[in-house]
Amino acid sequence: MSSPPVPANWLARDFTASIVVFLVAMPLCMGIAVASGVPPEKGLITGIIGGVVVGLLAGSPLQVSGPAAGLAVIVFEIVQQHGLSALGPILIIAGAIQVVAGIFRLGGWFRAISPAVVHGMLAGIGLLIVLGQFHVLFDAKPLANGLENLIAIPGRVLGLWPADGHPAIPALAIGLLSIGGTLLWEKLRPGSLRLVPGALVGVVAATLAAYFTGLDVARVDVPESIMGAIAVPTGEQMGAMANPAILVTALAIAFIASAETLLSAAAVDRMHDGPRTDYNKELRAQGVGNLLCGAAGALPMTGVIVRSSANVQAGAVTRMSAVMHGVWILALVAALPWLLREIPMAALGGILVVTGWRLVSLQHVRHLLHAHGPLPAVIWAATLVMVVATDLLTGVLVGLGLSLIEIVPNLRRLKLGVEKNHEDEPVSELKLDGVASFVSLPKLSSALDSLPADRPIRMDVTGLRSIDHTCAEMLAEWWQRQRARGTTLEISGAQGRLAKLLAAH
Repeated sequence: MSSPPVPANWLARDFTASIVVFLVAMPLCMGIAVASGVPPEKGLITGIIGGVVVGLLAGSPLQVSGPAAGLAVIVFEIVQQHGLSALGPILIIAGAIQVVAGIFRLGGWFRAISPAVVHGMLAGIGLLIVLGQFHVLFDAKPLANGLENLIAIPGRVLGLWPADGHPAIPALAIGLLSIGGTLLWEKLRPGSLRLVPGALVGVVAATLAAYFTGLDVARVDVPESIMGAIAVPTGEQMGAMANPAILVTALAIAFIASAETLLSAAAVDRMHDGPRTDYNKELRAQGVGNLLCGAAGALPMTGVIVRSSANVQAGAVTRMSAVMHGVWILALVAALPWLLREIPMAALGGILVVTGWRLVSLQHVRHLLHAHGPLPAVIWAATLVMVVATDLLTGVLVGLGLSLIEIVPNLRRLKLGVEKNHEDEPVSELKLDGVASFVSLPKLSSALDSLPADRPIRMDVTGLRSIDHTCAEMLAEWWQRQRARGTTLEISGAQGRLAKLLAAH
């Protein structure tokens, strides 16, 4: 599919967008590091690599990569169980897995993961972040797991009384100011300042309040030189790669990071009319980024939707916006480390409470229930509960196992037939018959992407006996994107959930 030409003022637009993304990324890079149980500078290093290196290599030019809240919980568990030194070897293995997966063109298969599983996983992660960062608001450290954090909350709150002189009161006030500043700004900001991120306003307001009142609260501790934060794994640490527990953890990070990245890339594609994502190229770029993060002893990275959507909304045109945002992070860390050391830890905790809660998307589960019935909603809920009650990998595996229920009625006839006819024809034709399930999603996605963008499209789905919610969501999103681009579309024979989704779009 052809893309619109690059505007003549692309450099100015990318420069402006890079500043916006930089302002969004700074507090999140440090906050996610804190939520992961590692020093804040580890998140900044990942942000720099995600911008400068992955930005140049990415298959999704407008997607921004960096430390992601979606991996904070699993990194916290790694640090608790194996120590910070194990993170480097794990990320090197995970990055290598991603590179190999991209080389063997497996990127499309990550898109076949049920949206109910992915959103249930993110909701569980969001809830865990909220439970953990709640304690940071009191200048305390999160406990070992989500259930312990939940059980400890009443004691943390009741321990404030009698409140006179309690050392946690100033930190709690700063954390609440950070949360309130973020939410109020996003609700009340004037149109002329719509690109100023709420997270930045919340952190700045809380930092200024702590500075001018001289409050005794824990603050961010970053080294004088960013080079001092780089911890190259030793030979002994690299020898831990043979440990089965390390290998399983690396595989889990590679799987989850890849799924989150490629789903984020698909969401970014829906936001603009520029070049579409090359999923295998994006997977290879993420692998290189995680290899470098492992070599530097930093946090894992993914493509992140919050920074990416800010990039698109700020008017970015090319990948240089993402690259420049990484340069600005490096410049600030190198030139003004003293400024970062004034930020209260409770302010970052407040930002992460807001970020975590937004991952618990109740709107998405309502959409699943309305459009697809109870099964996808049950998958979402089961994944969330298992992530919180056990661990991330168990929750995802349970969700994937439940998602197989959708294909059980068609287990003996899963084949999807795809007939295309757009050679030298005024109208592109596509005919689908059989069963459209997540098993056949890469095939369906490839057929849709191969349709020319400069002519009307006629699709016949009369012979489609069944379609699961993964394929239905993907087809509805493609339909919406084509209509937004002005393509003339005609679909005949749509029934059930597909008809409902297309009507809604």
